[in-house]
Amino acid sequence: MPNTSHYLIPPFKNNTTELIMATTSTVPRFPSPISSTSTSTSTPKPPQLHFKAHNAPSFSQHIRQNSLTLSLRREVLLKGLAAAAAAAGAVLPLLKPPPSFAAKEVEVGSYLPTLPSDPSFVLFKASPKDTPALRAGNVQPYQFILPPTWKQLRIANILSGNYCQPKCAEPWVEVKFEDEKQGKVQVVASPLIRLTNKPNSSIEEIGSPEKLIASLGPFVTGNSYDPDELLESSVEKLGDQTYYKYVLETPFALTGSHNLAKATAKGNTVVLFVASANDKQWKESEKTLKAMLDSFQV
Repeated sequence: MPNTSHYLIPPFKNNTTELIMATTSTVPRFPSPISSTSTSTSTPKPPQLHFKAHNAPSFSQHIRQNSLTLSLRREVLLKGLAAAAAAAGAVLPLLKPPPSFAAKEVEVGSYLPTLPSDPSFVLFKASPKDTPALRAGNVQPYQFILPPTWKQLRIANILSGNYCQPKCAEPWVEVKFEDEKQGKVQVVASPLIRLTNKPNSSIEEIGSPEKLIASLGPFVTGNSYDPDELLESSVEKLGDQTYYKYVLETPFALTGSHNLAKATAKGNTVVLFVASANDKQWKESEKTLKAMLDSFQV
């Protein structure tokens, strides 16, 4: 007897006979979806989804929500700024101002000693706390007198030589003082190598007074120097130190139409003292400025 668990079904499709083998034990039998006599369990219905209607916020609710959001953002921003300010306040006291800010915006008579021989002047003695070059040992201490009503000016960092000490290649400004009615004075320092190749040269070894002022003249006038502007030059000896002194009439100078200068060399630096005034100041303070010039020494 053949195996009755298998049978042959000869279906017809497109006039072509196909033999299909079906295994009754392995092929599941599904009830017909249209059969009304099927006893099999019916296919479960998909679950019903229930949606709850949601009403859109009213215009007033929308405004309130936006206001609340802005308030929260503002509060976070203010707290962040407050924290940043507190952190900055803790750090700033630890920062030291640059040396160029050491100038006092008060009259020098309030903190400099009076000159014993002439109470109409006070004595300024430069020390390492005053300039970067003095702290670096690149300039020897110097001193001069000035009226007690003058004020010390601040010097920009780029002009003070603070960025290049102790090996600056160009001249720099050491200190500067001014009185609006009388004029101003400044001390300019120049590296010796800019003027001569011989280390520790004296000012006489650098050259004549005319040769020196030709090199340093622009630092007296603030712009350019013309030899015709030199009215007078002289040589002065103070102990072992030699000084060159100059009187200049400089109508186009930035520093003023009248300039007095005094220079000397010590160590690896040439130090230049300059007193300047315009025509109006010169009439009233010529004598005072010349006294200040004479007092300068290194």
